[in-house]
Amino acid sequence: MIVFPNCKINLGLHILRKREDGFHDLETVFYPIPLQDAVEVIQHPQPITDVEFSSSGLIVEGNLSDNICVKAYHLLKKDFSQLPPIKMHLHKTIPTGAGLGGGSADGSFTLMLLNKKFNLGLDEKALIHYALQLGSDCPFFIRNMPCYATGRGEKLEAITVDLSAYKFVLVNPQIHVNTGWAFSQIKPSADRRSLKELISLPVEEWKTSLKNDFEEAVFAQHPQIKQCKETLYNGGAVYASMTGSGSTVFGIFLKDRALELNFSKDYFVKIL
Repeated sequence: MIVFPNCKINLGLHILRKREDGFHDLETVFYPIPLQDAVEVIQHPQPITDVEFSSSGLIVEGNLSDNICVKAYHLLKKDFSQLPPIKMHLHKTIPTGAGLGGGSADGSFTLMLLNKKFNLGLDEKALIHYALQLGSDCPFFIRNMPCYATGRGEKLEAITVDLSAYKFVLVNPQIHVNTGWAFSQIKPSADRRSLKELISLPVEEWKTSLKNDFEEAVFAQHPQIKQCKETLYNGGAVYASMTGSGSTVFGIFLKDRALELNFSKDYFVKIL
């Protein structure tokens, strides 16, 4: 069985407060984007202990035991001893550490794949419970529809955001932004207009309304990322923003808009 985990963008991102548990309360709007990885699982023909993992495409950094897809298997195996050993292959297309949630999507889609393939009987609520143990934005990918998110990003409310008249340009300048550092630069504030209200404004008004709190610090540290956003606006984007804590920037363009964008050939650029 094979699934195709897609990425997400953040339409606005407010850091509201730091919590006693060390996490931050935030609000954002998650929006799914059709740039996809692929995860394939088959039951292992040999009596091994758990997972034989392989990958292709973009390089997946880190040890095997740290891979979120492998973690998803072990998370379920603790509660479902009948889960058999598997072969798992991940083909990586979504850039990693880029604010697109590609790793989180891979983990969540692996949970759903294993649930379906091996008839574990988990409903959406149970899958979200497991997904949150993998990461704060993993629950979104169980729903995988436009959602207003609060808490750590796990409290989800489906909302209507119609962007069918637009196309997206994703630009990643191959810069790694440390998420912990990015959070350390933020001065949280809850005293402002809610994104749930702002997202209902016409898309043409988002430029002056929707804000990603990480941009100010990240742009100061990495001017190339700021330049990406400016290039998208100069090229006719109706709205442009950094997603997550970076370093990917996206632009929303009318579908019939001819694109004349000049980015370095070393950048990852995708039109969707």
